[in-house]
Amino acid sequence: MAPLANNRRDFLKAGSAALAASAVNWNASSYAQILGSNDRVRVGIVGCGDRMKQGDLPAFQANAKEMNFQIVAVSDIWNRRREEGAAFIQQLSGNPDDQVRNNDELYARKDVDAVIIATADFQHAYHGTEAVQAGRDAYVEKPIAHTMADARMIRAAVNKSGKIVQVGTQRRSTPSYIKANEYIKSGKFGDIVMVEMTWNVNQPGRWRRPDVVPLLKEEDTDWKRYLLNRTMVPFDARHYLEFRLFWPYSSGIPDQWLVHQIDTVHWFTGLPHPRSCVANGGIYLWKDGRKNWDTMTAVFDYGPLDDESKGFQVQYTSRFTNSAGGVKELYYSNGGMLDMAKQTVTPTGGLSQKSAAEMNMQANLLPSFSLLEKAEAVSTDADVHGDPETAANMRNWMECVRSRKTPNASIEAGYSHSIALCMNVAAIQTGQKVTFDDKTQQVMAGGKVFA
Repeated sequence: MAPLANNRRDFLKAGSAALAASAVNWNASSYAQILGSNDRVRVGIVGCGDRMKQGDLPAFQANAKEMNFQIVAVSDIWNRRREEGAAFIQQLSGNPDDQVRNNDELYARKDVDAVIIATADFQHAYHGTEAVQAGRDAYVEKPIAHTMADARMIRAAVNKSGKIVQVGTQRRSTPSYIKANEYIKSGKFGDIVMVEMTWNVNQPGRWRRPDVVPLLKEEDTDWKRYLLNRTMVPFDARHYLEFRLFWPYSSGIPDQWLVHQIDTVHWFTGLPHPRSCVANGGIYLWKDGRKNWDTMTAVFDYGPLDDESKGFQVQYTSRFTNSAGGVKELYYSNGGMLDMAKQTVTPTGGLSQKSAAEMNMQANLLPSFSLLEKAEAVSTDADVHGDPETAANMRNWMECVRSRKTPNASIEAGYSHSIALCMNVAAIQTGQKVTFDDKTQQVMAGGKVFA
């Protein structure tokens, strides 16, 4: 389950040695260029799979001209993706882009100021750490980490480096979510008493790549580099391309979906992590060799870490087997409901006059309003700009690369969602109630450290 300690120590030790040749010139001279508003920021791509091509690259291109950013190189260890990625970027931007076989070659270049990382879930922390130790700013897709060892590794590396790292939890740059955060923090919503989150699809092919798996041959990639700090096992094309279905490369539902939604809980409340987590589920329908559940319910307890008399529950449900209910994020107070899917606040479920009068109390009903006015709507031309949330998050990263300000989805936000994710993983794998020890920064299951 845990990354190999020796590999991780070797990697961190290499950060100041093997990467020194490329990092040594990156302090004053390179950032003198980045800080200049008229100087072009040159970007390398790390991992050019579906998420990069469908989300990150269109979002990048939507902002590149105005922000004066340009992609100059593509790093991918599979030759097919490397070649297809370079061709895709040239078609998208009109700029020819060099291909490099791996990140060592990428960071040896003098013309890469920053990178966008969209590799397999378990690789994000390693690749993010590698980037900042090589002196580059980075946009790192979520999740940051699904083991605490990796989460601690990348947070320490980013904080030590001073580099600008934006996490791919794009809700933090979305206007309606920004307004919801401001509204809850204003106190007008009242205390949160419950949060219900749902992510349901009916897609047997979700995260499957049956047409691509036969195309991947071991000799065309670098299996050892793919595994990074995970245990060495024989080559498996499904584990490479359908990694979201297999632990220890992903936990599936928690890695992919829970992270996005649980991040808003931390943001809206200022709480760093859950107080506890339990989970149940299984593979109930899609018996295709996957190891990660196709159905899950997780329940989290949140509240002040020093006052258990206050708090609220977060109920998270997700399934691949029936899409009823879709995607929901519902926040409840005594006065009503905040619905992030509809981007509205309403008095739904609030304390009515009749029920209040029975206890000599006053009614508590929130006024109805929209979190996002029509005039503020963002373009949804996905073919050109990708999804507007990712485009907004990418732009915020670009702005922060120039200003050196902390981005919306900072490494601390990524660390917090990693704690919740790691607690969820522990609850899945042990079947126990899981807590978190703030002193040791360890996930605890049954009174023992879960690694």
